[in-house]
Amino acid sequence: MSKIAVGKKVPAFSAPATSDLTFKLSDYKGERIVLYFYPKDSTPGCTTEGQDFRDNFRRFRARKTRIFGVSRDSLKSHENFRAKQNFPFELISDADEKVCTLFDVIKEKNMYGRKVMGIERSTFLIDENGKLAHEWRKVKVKGHVDEVLEALKGL
Repeated sequence: MSKIAVGKKVPAFSAPATSDLTFKLSDYKGERIVLYFYPKDSTPGCTTEGQDFRDNFRRFRARKTRIFGVSRDSLKSHENFRAKQNFPFELISDADEKVCTLFDVIKEKNMYGRKVMGIERSTFLIDENGKLAHEWRKVKVKGHVDEVLEALKGL
């Protein structure tokens, strides 16, 4: 798969998601998509980020925008995380890292002095024509959802 770039059409992809769905980018033509990649279910930063998207869900829907969280966790883990946090959006399981590779979010990280490969917190805004409108890499959770909502105003 080729890498994505702002202003370019995002290549078609599909992946398993919660609620027994298969996420297919082509199913959302005409809608805006926020794909937010996060390292791990039920960890403090990832929980806070998901809660921020949850708490602003209506604001995204008012702008005809769908939200999807993506991590390498299993569907079972995602279902538990989603239920516990009352997320009104689906979570995509990318255990084989195909979606992560497409969006180039697997990076070397330092965990307790050890080098490991993991998801770099990142968010991508795809417009209604399937083009990448905006990307945020090395995301800091605090204030991030407001940045994404602000970017939506420009579309």
